[in-house]
Amino acid sequence: MNCLSNFKRCRMAKQRNVLFITIDQLRADCLIGGLADHVDLPNMRAFVNEGVTFERNFSVANPCGPSRASMLTGQYAMNHRSVRNGTPLRHDTPSIASEMRKVGYLPMLFGYTDTSQDPHAFDSNDPALKSYEYPMPGFHEVTEMRLEASFPWRSHLKKKGYEFDNYWDVYKPVAQDGGAPKLNDPAFYAAEDSDTAFLTDSFLNNMGAYSDQNWFAHLTYIRPHPPLVAPAPYNDMYDPAKLPLPTRDDSVADEMAKHPFLGAIDPSLAIAGTVVGFDDVAPTDENIQTLRSVYLGLATEVDHHIGRVIQFLKDTDQYDTTLVVITADHGELLGDHFGWGKMSVYDAAFRTPLMIRMPGLNNAGARIDAITESIDVTPTILDWIGADIPNSMDGRSLLPILQGAISDDWRSYSFSELDFGSSSDPNARQQALGTTSSASCFSILRDERFNLVEFAADLPPVLFDRQGKWESENVAAKPEYAQDVMRLTRQMLRHRMRNADHTLSLFEITSDGPKMTKRFP
Repeated sequence: MNCLSNFKRCRMAKQRNVLFITIDQLRADCLIGGLADHVDLPNMRAFVNEGVTFERNFSVANPCGPSRASMLTGQYAMNHRSVRNGTPLRHDTPSIASEMRKVGYLPMLFGYTDTSQDPHAFDSNDPALKSYEYPMPGFHEVTEMRLEASFPWRSHLKKKGYEFDNYWDVYKPVAQDGGAPKLNDPAFYAAEDSDTAFLTDSFLNNMGAYSDQNWFAHLTYIRPHPPLVAPAPYNDMYDPAKLPLPTRDDSVADEMAKHPFLGAIDPSLAIAGTVVGFDDVAPTDENIQTLRSVYLGLATEVDHHIGRVIQFLKDTDQYDTTLVVITADHGELLGDHFGWGKMSVYDAAFRTPLMIRMPGLNNAGARIDAITESIDVTPTILDWIGADIPNSMDGRSLLPILQGAISDDWRSYSFSELDFGSSSDPNARQQALGTTSSASCFSILRDERFNLVEFAADLPPVLFDRQGKWESENVAAKPEYAQDVMRLTRQMLRHRMRNADHTLSLFEITSDGPKMTKRFP
């Protein structure tokens, strides 16, 4: 039997496709943990049984722009320095897009990367410098789907007959009886016209012709990121009264008393930022549970459309030639510790799902307890297709773990960063703490027992002990923990020293020309 008589089999033997799905703001415990029993995600749960699940995966940076900059470049924020939404990423930073191009792939983008462009590479009048939501250099933007723009989706809605003057009105729930809307009333568009459905339709409509070549597609869903509004039936799919309450202390005052950073702003006020049209929404248990139910409904909607995408791969005989990665850019507090969003020191803001299925996997359904980080995704993809992994990338390939082996020198902790400042006018937290732009940031180191949070400003550390009251108590100032604080602080310092930018540091200029040592042999 030869390729002429069995073209399909020979093509499949050679083909290596990559589908990289990122879900915005999906908590890990929707799949593994406290919320998993309360949300229906059948397609992702089926995928768990077909791939490998990494149960302790953390984003190395928050919020959206920095987290994606890290994930797509494989770098810690301390190296790429795109540390806030709106902070530029150097245009020549190696990324999944630039490296895939080097081996002949067209890096197709369905959605967004939230990349702020380098002003050195554009004229000041260029539209690229007027939005933090531009695509990362190197990506081929097939479908623009940005939270604050989304012109193709807007056009789709108008073509279907939906009427709106202000784009943000699209995100307001609408009462079916024409009266005052409730938090969990449906969106004014039908489920088949939602942003999630539109993006999925675009992917399915565009990818049919690529089955005869190697392809790479980055599919990025906005949901369940706020504004929290969902089309029917997802808006009231879950009964708020049957959901568990958030993890939190007895009172907001107790929460704020743990540390000056936590006490700088009342965290319960952030609930108003999760919805449009409810500026005065109060942080009552009823409202909190209602919004949690809408969030879970949006997660279920995303799961439905991921199911469509997986079915497309199966129907076109591409499932067994495609590396599929499903993850999230960061987490969401969802009322935990009275807070919302991801600008936080708590694990719920950083812990994310990560599931990978590669062709030929022999340990499908495995759940890996080893600590992984968002920066591992890009090196893993590059390793699988046989591309070179630049020394600038701090992450490590997960391919050996996918093949059933964990190296003896695998990391024993995770490291994350967050910049809570503003480069222009000081924000409310900076004003409360009296911190400068450069000092308004912190780093988190998590080992098997502790989470240590260290601040660039002159603020005391935070230490959470899993063997104690965990995130309900900051034990950093207790004398019996002094040695632990010192040990973890030294570990954090060593981590930063060992992972300082390696873009050129392992090159040596010699009389025979430049020579380079590989960072991770």
